[in-house]
Amino acid sequence: MANEKKIGFIGLGNMGFPMARNLLKKGYSVYALDINKESEQSFGELGGHVGLTTASLLKEVDLVFTSLPTPAIAENVYLGEEGIVNSATKPVVLVDLSTISPELNRKIEIEALQQNLEYLGAPVSGSVSGAVNATLSIMVGGEKETFESVLPYLQAIGSNVFHVGKDPGVGTIVKLINNMMAGIHNQAVAEALSLAKLAGVDQDIVYDIVNVSSGASTILTRNYKTYISQDEYNKGAFTTSLLLKDLKLAKHVSDSLNGELPITSQLIKYYEEEVEKGHAHEDMSSSYLMIQDKLNHQKQNV
Repeated sequence: MANEKKIGFIGLGNMGFPMARNLLKKGYSVYALDINKESEQSFGELGGHVGLTTASLLKEVDLVFTSLPTPAIAENVYLGEEGIVNSATKPVVLVDLSTISPELNRKIEIEALQQNLEYLGAPVSGSVSGAVNATLSIMVGGEKETFESVLPYLQAIGSNVFHVGKDPGVGTIVKLINNMMAGIHNQAVAEALSLAKLAGVDQDIVYDIVNVSSGASTILTRNYKTYISQDEYNKGAFTTSLLLKDLKLAKHVSDSLNGELPITSQLIKYYEEEVEKGHAHEDMSSSYLMIQDKLNHQKQNV
C-alpha cells in the first residue's frame, strides 16, 4: 500500500486513540469512529476525519484498524447487522488490534473472506505508554502477503512487529500467553510488597534489590514505580477487569487443548472474588490494594 491510502480506525479508547494519533503523525489520512463522541471530537481536532458511520467510513478507506475492549464488542463491530463485514462495499483489509479469542479471529476471517475482505488478528502488548510512544509489540496472525501489505502501518504504531503464522488466531494465542504470565507476575509483585510492608522493610529498598536480582520483571518496575509507590491506580490503567478477561481467555484456550493452568485457574477465582469489591476498573496493580483491604478488614475484626 502506498502512503496515500486512507486508513480507518474504529475504537478510540485508552489504546486506540494514541495508536490512531501515531498514524496521523506519520502523515496518513485517518478516518476514525468511536461510540464516545468526545474522543472523536478530540481526534478531529488533531486532524483526523470524524463524524462517520461504519458504512460511510468503509467507503472512504482501504485499510481498517480496530481496537476494541471485549470479544463481544469486537464480534458486533465486525459481524453485527450493521458491522464491518456486512457494510463493506469494496475490498478492504481489516486488522483487529484487540485481544479477543482465537476462535473469534477465525470466525471473522471466514466471514470476511466471503465478502472479498482480507483479515488479520493482530493483538498488541505494551500498555498505554507503548501505544503513546509507538513501542508496542504486535503479534499478527493471517496471510503473509496481507501482513506484508500493511507492515508499514503496523510499524507506525509498534516497534516490535511479528508475523506468527497463517492462522488468524495464532497471534492472539501468543498475546494471551504473554498476559497470562503478566498476570502471574502482577500477583507476585502484590504479594511480595505486601510481605515487605508487614515485615517493616522499606519497599524502595526491596524494589532496588529485587530489580537487580532473580525476581526482577518489567511488571515489578511498572507496578511499583508507576502505581504502588505513587498510590495511584487509575492513570493510564490496564484494568484488573481486562486482566481477568485475558486470564479467562488463556484458560479457555488451554481447556480446549486439554491443558492445565493450575496457578492461572486459582488467580481467576481470586480475581473474580476481589475485583467487584471496588478494584475492577483500577489498574491491575491494584491487586496490592486487594491484599491491603483484606489485612485491614482482619485487623478491624480482631
